[in-house]
Amino acid sequence: MSLGVRAVTDLTVEVTADPLHVVARLAASGPFEDYVVYERPGRWTYAGGTLGEVVLEGDSVIRRWGGEPETRTPWSGRPAAALRAAFATAPWPAWNAYGWIAFEFAAASAAPAPSSARLAHLLVPRAEVTVQDGRARVTAVDADHAAQIVKLLSDPVIGRVPPSSPVDVRPGGEPYRERVARAVAEIGAGLYQKVIVSRRLPIPYPVDVVSTFVRGRAANTPARSFLLGLRGFQAAGFSPEVLVGVDGSGTVLTQPLAGTRAFGRGADADAATRRELESDPKEIFEHAVSVRAAQDELSGVCAPGSVRVAGFMTVKERGSVQHLGSSVSGVLAAGRTSWDALDALFPGVTASGIPKAGAVEAIARLEEPRGLYAGAVLSVSHDGELDAALVLRAIYSDRDGAWLRAGAGIVPGSTPEREYEETCEKLSSIAPHVVPLG
Repeated sequence: MSLGVRAVTDLTVEVTADPLHVVARLAASGPFEDYVVYERPGRWTYAGGTLGEVVLEGDSVIRRWGGEPETRTPWSGRPAAALRAAFATAPWPAWNAYGWIAFEFAAASAAPAPSSARLAHLLVPRAEVTVQDGRARVTAVDADHAAQIVKLLSDPVIGRVPPSSPVDVRPGGEPYRERVARAVAEIGAGLYQKVIVSRRLPIPYPVDVVSTFVRGRAANTPARSFLLGLRGFQAAGFSPEVLVGVDGSGTVLTQPLAGTRAFGRGADADAATRRELESDPKEIFEHAVSVRAAQDELSGVCAPGSVRVAGFMTVKERGSVQHLGSSVSGVLAAGRTSWDALDALFPGVTASGIPKAGAVEAIARLEEPRGLYAGAVLSVSHDGELDAALVLRAIYSDRDGAWLRAGAGIVPGSTPEREYEETCEKLSSIAPHVVPLG
């Protein structure tokens, strides 16, 4: 996608540096305080500055288009519909937007969030840089910003990345195991079939999020990666799965991952844990019910008979863990949009539970608010294209500090100790690569 809105500058620059270093340099040294970096296979996008903005709070939607005054209006109903309606008022015939959606977005229509709770934040950028196949396309509405970006692209070396200070992933085990035991009991009582219970791990020092992104991306094999800084909130992550992708033809894709074992401990150990993963009844059950849920959700917005499963229960290697993965796809029914697909699939079944309503309610009781964890980072366009990555394996930072978070899927066969170990394995995708702010 290109910027969409009318650009003063639209040019292509050859780049020889690693695209990871290119986008990191733009984030760290570029002309904008607010930005989103989003990686898809073979393509990196940096979206910088705020030309337009949509923020969804618990009781209102805030819109800001160009130089127009900010508007704040109440909303009700489905939050995805509120976002769709907000972007329908954009003053440009073509636009791209990038941003994030909080996990609590999922429950907002059933149980309104506090009025000040931020459920979504998306920006239409002032400049967009897409790096692919050794070339960077730069589009910008301001010539000065474009010139600054081109200068950075000509010398994108970020210098020596500071050393990491690995975070201990073991603290907090006992309270987490207690919550897992509580969830297993509730499943036994028939309240729900599956729930993902997570734990938050505070980092005891300020974090250099951009450098952590560079170090962490080099050690991970994500389906998508992202780096963002919006209004003082920063996050970087290595998403193991695509929550929802919608292309220009209306084809919808989701790729649920469920079932986990450690990875990266040597060829023999990895082969052994892979065999264990593929034969463990608990892991197979967890994956199968997640795929079935994704099928049911897509069937609600896709043309009859178009929903298909491919690559069922294929092992996917994602950094420090390996998962069972499948792809579920369909074609949007007449009158349905990418926002409907997002509404149907959010939150990800592999980060919430089954049935979703019961799992989301249980998570609200068992945990403190998640915010971006288990939410989504996404790009969306005026032409209906949408790509959203499930936010897991991520680091978060705001004015109050920095933290990591990970969870495990709880089903009838779960044991508190094994689920705690699974969170440690997942946290290890990023914990060794955290860079202190120097």
